[in-house]
Formats: sequence, structure tokens, C-alpha cells
Amino acid sequence: MPLLEIRDLNVRFGTEARALHAVRGIDLDVGADEVVAIVGESGSGKSVTMLSVLGLLGPSARASGSIVFDGIDLLDASPATLRGIRGRRIGVVFQDPMTSLNPAHTVGHQLAEAVRIHQRGDRGNATRRAAELLELVSISDVGRRLRNYPHELSGGMRQRVMIAMALANDPELLIADEPTTALDVTIQAQILDVLASVQRERKLAVVLVTHDLGVVAGLAQRVVVMYGGRVVEQGGVVDVFHRHHHPYTRGLLACLPRLDRRHDLVPIGGAPPSLDQLPGGCAFHPRCPVAIDRCRTEAPELLPRGSTSAACHVAAMPVAIGNGATP
Repeated sequence: MPLLEIRDLNVRFGTEARALHAVRGIDLDVGADEVVAIVGESGSGKSVTMLSVLGLLGPSARASGSIVFDGIDLLDASPATLRGIRGRRIGVVFQDPMTSLNPAHTVGHQLAEAVRIHQRGDRGNATRRAAELLELVSISDVGRRLRNYPHELSGGMRQRVMIAMALANDPELLIADEPTTALDVTIQAQILDVLASVQRERKLAVVLVTHDLGVVAGLAQRVVVMYGGRVVEQGGVVDVFHRHHHPYTRGLLACLPRLDRRHDLVPIGGAPPSLDQLPGGCAFHPRCPVAIDRCRTEAPELLPRGSTSAACHVAAMPVAIGNGATP
């Protein structure tokens, strides 16, 4: 049994007269001690899917389907049940630590509060736990850092604090939403090393949400590629990187710089579709270099294509679709 099992998840925002269909029929499994990366451009539905898991969509959202975490359907759970799971059994690292941390309270106060809310311990034990958490994410001079306010820390250090806060109550699942956004490449590598180390030591299940395939290469075991609110390809990391079948996956990889050989970066033409003006058929067809007439009228199903699963009509055809991959 997977720790997290999502089936036919649909999320709409707005009213019946003008609804934005942000997530459309997502299926996703995450096993215990497994790292799954969800990748795609902004607006593909990655973060909305994870906010659905956390019950943080807001009053204008309508979600249907099922999200089962360790036998509990989170879409049907009461607010009290969600509060007991969120922050305790499911930890989350949000995208921007500067806006996620409270500027009016010290780092130590915020970490200790995360512990006391769920474990109801005394202040002294919570403060000691806060110090342990900072050491866990490789922050030095812990005593001083506990007294610092968020604005006194660098961006990379603030992100480490967010990881520490997400781990405060020993969760079984960690959701990291764009944890390296706006950080330089050296700090990105350090943050990913921290995540990888914590995942191995704690045997955590991790969902890593990102738009950068390069970020997931050394951390994830499986990759889920999303576009237009749907999963368009998924599989093991090696298979998705080297034996992919969807033109969108190929486009993302073509935007990724290579250090082992000269490689011209090729951007994907056009822009992601607006949620209130999704094209018919395959949502990617207006930008796809190999689209056929069927792509414009019929949405493809996610089906096994060799070593990955892909939602692409062209991938089912006995012809090569570029970049050395044969469907």
C-alpha cells in the first residue's frame, strides 16, 4: 500500500459560470521511503496538487476524487483531523521562506512553536528540540541563530530553517515545493544535499515539486511530468531522462544545460495555456512540433510507452519523434 494515494483528483477555482480547471484527473502514488519529483512549468498544476493534499486550497476551490494518506481520505477529513496531520505527519517546505517565516518572531520561537503545537511539551524541551533541528540541517552557531530574526539570515539559511520546521515533529511525508527557487547554484546544491541526507537518515517519503529537471536528477527515484493540469509522462528518473516519449518532456530536457558536452539550449516555443482557455484535445498541441490532427481533437490517455507512461498520440506511432527517442 502506498503511503499517499491520489486518484482522479480534479481541482476547480471560481464559480460555475467561470471555473478554472487547475488539476484534471491526477493519479499519483508515493511509497514510504520514496522520493517522487513533480516537474513542469508554472501553471501546470504541481503546487495546487500538493496544496490539495495539505487541505490549503482556500474557500474558492472545489476538489473531487480521493487523496488517501495512510488510510485516511484527506478530502473527506474534518478540519480537526487535517490539523492533526498537517505539520505532524506531513511536513511542508514552502516556496519562499521569507514570506513563510514570521518576521516578528525569532527563528527559535517559531521552531519551538511548531513543536509545542503538536507535542504539547514545555517551553524548555521545545527550545532544545529547536536547537537539535538546526543542527540537523547543518546550521552552525545554533545558540545565536535561535535568537536571530528571519531578515538576519541569508536566503539559503532561511530555507534550511524551513526544512527544520517541516521536520520538527518527525513526519512520515515531506512535501518540498520549489525549495531551491531564487537561490544561486551553490546554495541550491547545499539545500538538496540537506534534503537527501535527511531523507536517508529518517527514511522519509518526499514529494519534490519543481520546474527544473536538473534539480531532481540526484535526489528522486521517480519523476512525474505535468502540463495543463494533467500528468503527461511518468517513470523512473533514468527512464524519463533517457528514454522519454512525450514531446513536452523532451522540450524540458532540451532547456537543461549539460556539462559533459556542448549543448545548445532550445526553448519550448509559445507559452503554457491559460486555465480558462485550455485548448481542445492535448493541451500541449499548440506548442508541440510533432502534433497531428488527432492531437487537436482528442485528449490522449496516460498509457505505458516502453519504459515510461506517456499521454501522447504520437508516442503510440511507430516513428521516431526526435532527440534520438523512438516510441
